Amino acid sequence: MTEEFLYRLRGVGKDYPGPTEVVRVLGDIDMDIAPGESLAIMGSSGSGKSTLLHLLGALDTPTRGKVLFNGQSMAGLKNGEAARVRNREIGFVFQFHHLLPEFTALENAAMPGLIAGLPKAQAFARAERSLGLLGLEQRRHHRVTTLSGGERQRVAIARAIFMEPKVLLADEPTGNLDEATGQRVGELLAKLNAELAVTLVVVTHNHNLAQFMGRRMELHGGELFARV
Repeated sequence: MTEEFLYRLRGVGKDYPGPTEVVRVLGDIDMDIAPGESLAIMGSSGSGKSTLLHLLGALDTPTRGKVLFNGQSMAGLKNGEAARVRNREIGFVFQFHHLLPEFTALENAAMPGLIAGLPKAQAFARAERSLGLLGLEQRRHHRVTTLSGGERQRVAIARAIFMEPKVLLADEPTGNLDEATGQRVGELLAKLNAELAVTLVVVTHNHNLAQFMGRRMELHGGELFARV
């Protein structure tokens, strides 16, 4: 049975111990995200945007509440299961691309498949398709150190969609780019959301990037509000 929502968050909060008292980063958040939806989560620096994204990506666990992904509790995943979900069902894009500088664009894009044990030829063929979706077919054999900042981020996106994940989580994906290049990356993310039907969740303080998303919400004081 197909789940009505890809994500369901109920009473999700996150606290961190401070020097004198507990710091509440996220309050008790309720949120649903439908399959194929595009969502921007906005907020100022330190508002908890990245913390929320880490909870969605099974990179962290909530202090309280439940994060359900495809009907399954993220907190209930064992270490090996969580790693498998992150590798196969969740794609990550960060502000800094975290590419391996000694490798080519093709090798970097193929890395999730190689880690998953796909034969090299199959992994490279799929990586070529991913790079093609990002307009990088002519740059696939270039070392990433020779690429522009925008091209490197597009390689990172190609790597994130390699395994055809259910969701693409992007943390300030244009934060390290100039305005024109950031606009191009925003357009490409929206294109992938539409063409691949991949759920897209972007956390950002960039209003121009947020406009590409179908729904916008804002984190303020640890609480999540709808934004028009």
